[in-house]
Amino acid sequence: MRLPLLAAVAALALALPAAAQTVTMRISHQVPTAHHLHKMLEGFKADVEARTKGEVQIQIFPAEQLHKAAENHAAVARGSIEAALVVNFQWGNTLPEMNVVVIPYFFSSLDRIKKFPGSEAAKMLEDKMAQKGVKNLAWFYITRQAIFTSGKKPLVNLEDFKGVKIRGFNKLADEALLAVGASTSAMSGAEVYNALSTGVLDAGLTDVSAAFSRRYYEVQKYGTVTPALTVYFHMFVNPAWWAKLTPAHREALEAAAKKAEQDSVAITEKTATDAVEQLKAKGMQLTIHTPEQEEVWKKAMQPPVIKAFIDSTGDEGKKLIELMNKL
Repeated sequence: MRLPLLAAVAALALALPAAAQTVTMRISHQVPTAHHLHKMLEGFKADVEARTKGEVQIQIFPAEQLHKAAENHAAVARGSIEAALVVNFQWGNTLPEMNVVVIPYFFSSLDRIKKFPGSEAAKMLEDKMAQKGVKNLAWFYITRQAIFTSGKKPLVNLEDFKGVKIRGFNKLADEALLAVGASTSAMSGAEVYNALSTGVLDAGLTDVSAAFSRRYYEVQKYGTVTPALTVYFHMFVNPAWWAKLTPAHREALEAAAKKAEQDSVAITEKTATDAVEQLKAKGMQLTIHTPEQEEVWKKAMQPPVIKAFIDSTGDEGKKLIELMNKL
């Protein structure tokens, strides 16, 4: 009697579906929860969990809770965390090609920004990231509207920059500020408010929405809004972790990432538009650049940065610029 019973139990076990694989994806990033990047990630999380029926669980760690911004790449590459988001130019000298979008007035067209994810230019950068031990999953467009803030006088004409101590953006983009007579100081976004309030800095340079969220209006009277710099936060994952996922889970993550890339455009544009009105409501006197003013600044700021970019990247940088210009 026992053998037929055991056979029946075995047959029943084979007939039952295998237990679903549960996967955890921890994502580290540096910005606070109020930032629109975090809101984009919350949408990504909800989408992934819906597509996988909860089999992939997303855990988001904002504001450097797990790792400092500069530590995220190494943490993902060695597998201590599954994923992270960093600003494209934070790769610095490790991948100088990632600086291409901060060349002043080079990549500020919204049509081109929409075409970037999935393009040959994006794939070239993703291949370079793979050589550094991570797999890129998504490009989150964060801004194309910079604001040059100041306390004593507005920075409207190029002559206004002469002798001004301003927060630098990064080593490459700072070539544009040096070219117009400013002196730059490198510091994190969290330090700028105090530097502006105490006079350590005369002026600030940041994303227009960050100027509002960081309350620059309390310590700066003037602002000039101009599409000088484009910035992406991009999400990358550990390749070994990715390889262990089921095909269905990888497909769900890729589909959610593509949707998040597309959604980031509308979210970012609305956030920037809202920020301009919010800064005005707080009393800041804003100058919004006309196309003619943009062209004047472009002619002065772009050439030295392109030269520095090519000097640091060589033929690879030239090829990347060609690919970006095809978008």
